[in-house]
Amino acid sequence: MNKNTIKPCPVNVSSETGRLRSVLLHRPGVEIERMTPLNCAHALYNDILDKMNVDAEYALFSGVLERWAQVYYVEDILEHLLERPDIRKHLVRESVFNYGLRPVKLSAEVNLRLVRELMEMDSRDLTKVLIEGYENPRWEGIGDDRYLLEPLYNLLFTRDAASTVFNRVLINSMSFEVRERESLIYDVLFRNFFNVETLNAEQWNPKSRTEGGDIHIAADDLLLIGEGIRTNAKGIEFLARTIAREKEHFNIIVQELPRKPESFIHLDMVFTLLGNHYCMAFEPMLRRQGLFAGKDTTLITIDGGKINYRPVNDILDGLGQLGWDLMPILGGGTDPWVQMREQWHSGANFFCLGDGKVLGYRRNAHTIEALDRAGFAVLQAEDIVSGKTDMETYERFVAVFPASELPRAGGGARCMTMPIWRE
Repeated sequence: MNKNTIKPCPVNVSSETGRLRSVLLHRPGVEIERMTPLNCAHALYNDILDKMNVDAEYALFSGVLERWAQVYYVEDILEHLLERPDIRKHLVRESVFNYGLRPVKLSAEVNLRLVRELMEMDSRDLTKVLIEGYENPRWEGIGDDRYLLEPLYNLLFTRDAASTVFNRVLINSMSFEVRERESLIYDVLFRNFFNVETLNAEQWNPKSRTEGGDIHIAADDLLLIGEGIRTNAKGIEFLARTIAREKEHFNIIVQELPRKPESFIHLDMVFTLLGNHYCMAFEPMLRRQGLFAGKDTTLITIDGGKINYRPVNDILDGLGQLGWDLMPILGGGTDPWVQMREQWHSGANFFCLGDGKVLGYRRNAHTIEALDRAGFAVLQAEDIVSGKTDMETYERFVAVFPASELPRAGGGARCMTMPIWRE
């Protein structure tokens, strides 16, 4: 997409499964190469990545989406917006003074000098700096002070820092400082390019936390939310109170998640909607076994502005009480060891292009086999991108793309997509 010709689209998402029309992505850049074994845990990664393989895998992932919907890229919109002096000044000053970890503690004079230097860059170079980080000219090859502005290592996961919730965008209050500047960029992007109202739980309560991987819009009267290490009770309370002021009747199903290991950071790592009649689920969550033993599932009902809470057995039970009848497809199949292996590499993390039309990692073979048995045609990303396969001719399908490096970043197809507009 040419940054000089991009135009905003409508902003509205009222389900996980409506026909996707527009989506926001970020092509992984140099920032993912700015990790070492010493700082990858700080960057929220389990390992360092090979960018050459990441690029090849991501090209097939984004290529499938470009065949289906309008794809916006964060870096293109940001470069476009940085032509405006007011936005440039705001982003530079906030990045230097208020956001993210600053391993190098600078004096006020040096910070102002840094601001002036960044302000003088052209829009393309400044875009790269805001995403890829700004190197410390005095770095001596050792220590953790290489960057005056830290790289946004996780920006490829566009789902986390912003969530389209109906006709507004929730700017998420991130749980880790290393990701704070992502929210800053998204707030500017959505308010100034898409001209949409934004919400932020942290402005209601500084201890509130929300992240997009935990927020699933099941329908215009129902949210599914994960509560764990990334989204907390205060963040969920913010959403419930906001909705209670605006809607007469509404429901929220909250699933408590394990705090460890890292593969359970969001609800979409154990549950995703695949369409109006199917979902992908991690079986121990449904059975409340293993790591999910003792983890609560709560149904929040909003009626006439009043908020009520009651326990339910699991997500499917809560959905059933609301009139939903979903067939669960088990991530990893039926073998508990395989379920754990494929969950670790985002086996449940599918992204809906439409009702019964999903995108996910090829490597999770047992999960793909389970989808095949449920009647989802298995389509290869290479054939879709080349034009050999037309997704439109299939009633139900799973488009699969090869992934060895991308899963090691800790997320899947849903994590790497931020829907802007669904029908």
